[in-house]
Amino acid sequence: MRENCTSGSVLGAPGNWRSYRERQQQKGIAMDPAIVSALSAILGSLVGGSATIATAWITQRYQGRRELVSAEIRQRELLYSEFIAESSKLAVDALDHNLEESAKLFQVYSLLNRIRLRSSDKVVAAASQALERVVEQYYRSNLSPEEIRAVALSHANDPLKVFSEACRSELIALHSAA
Repeated sequence: MRENCTSGSVLGAPGNWRSYRERQQQKGIAMDPAIVSALSAILGSLVGGSATIATAWITQRYQGRRELVSAEIRQRELLYSEFIAESSKLAVDALDHNLEESAKLFQVYSLLNRIRLRSSDKVVAAASQALERVVEQYYRSNLSPEEIRAVALSHANDPLKVFSEACRSELIALHSAA
């Protein structure tokens, strides 16, 4: 009877000659602790690795988008500042000169068409309006130095004000999108 007895069993008790592990395996629910540990480690590694990959992918995606928007903002700022500089030169020139050479307008019309390629309708309309005001000034009578001083100090006839405000609101919207 001793050979039927295992550790933890009662000597002589009927049906108690198998170990707990053997009885659980017979039922089909026994799992080796080494297998459980290995599966836990593998599943933990998979979850951790996939979380790292997902985080890196999302970060890269948004960083790339941010860089594109920042580049677009820089290009538009440069374009708008070129248009403002060229239009300002022409606006001051138009106060005391007539348009003798239409080639003076070439650069500003080139900038206007570049603005049409990149900007919103509001900015394009404001740029067109500013250029129209500058060209109209060329066909008005020339101002005396005192009249030029009065116009410069009044700030009322700034042909680029609406354009500058439209550009600023568009750049603010782009900054918030980034």
